Amino acid sequence: MVESVLLSSLESFFKTLKVEEVYRRKFNTTREAQYFLFDYIERYYNRKRRYSALGYLTPFEFREKITA
Repeated sequence: MVESVLLSSLESFFKTLKVEEVYRRKFNTTREAQYFLFDYIERYYNRKRRYSALGYLTPFEFREKITA
């Protein structure tokens, strides 16, 4: 059960990432793509994007809330 939930979450994440960011850009090198993806995940996806499953908090806010 937990594995299927995790797998569906990962699939959703990668679909969103590809549609919203990767398909809209042309990267000249693998290194450039790696830097972009790291920056996207750390700056936007984890800190700004809100999720209904997390009570409309960002993953960063949710982590802060449950570890406080």
